[in-house]
Amino acid sequence: MTRIFLIGYMGAGKTTLGKAFARAMGLTFVDLDWYIEERYHKTVRQIFEERGEDGFRELEKRMLHETGEFENVVISVGGGTPCFFDNMDYMNSVGETVFLDVDVKVLFRRLKVAKQQRPLLANKTDEELMTFIVEALQKRLPFYSKANYVFNGERLEDRRQIQQSVERLKELLNL
Repeated sequence: MTRIFLIGYMGAGKTTLGKAFARAMGLTFVDLDWYIEERYHKTVRQIFEERGEDGFRELEKRMLHETGEFENVVISVGGGTPCFFDNMDYMNSVGETVFLDVDVKVLFRRLKVAKQQRPLLANKTDEELMTFIVEALQKRLPFYSKANYVFNGERLEDRRQIQQSVERLKELLNL
C-alpha cells in the first residue's frame, strides 16, 4: 500500500509532478483542492468567501483525513494545508510526505505568469508578489521541514524535465 503526500508552496509543482508520478507508478492522483471542489460543488474561493479561512481549514482537514485513508494514492495538498491543526503530523503518520522545495525566484517566475488564476495574487505588483512569497515561505517552512523527504521541484518546466523528476522521486522513495 502506497500513500504519498506532496507538500510545498503554491507554484512548487505539486500537481504537475503528482499527476506524472501517479501515472508512472499506476497510482491514483488526488489534488486536495480539486477534491474539495468536487465534493462541495463550489470553488475553494467560494468556500473561503462563504465560510472564511477558519471554516475552509476545518473542511480541508476533514477532507485530508478522508483522502488520507485512500490506498495506492498520491495526494497533492494545498500550500497552507500542512500549517494548520495537526495536518503535518497526520500526513506523516499515515503516509510518506515529500516537500517540493523550490527557490523563491523560480516560484516568483511561475506565479507571476499564473497570477490571475490565484485570488491571493491577482492584483499584486511584482515587488508585492516577491514580498508575499518570501514572507509566506518564512511562516510555512517550519511545517514543510517536518516532511519525510525534501525534493527539488525546480525542474518541472517541460515533459523531459518532468519525466526526469519522476525518476528522481522514485529513487528518493525507493520505489
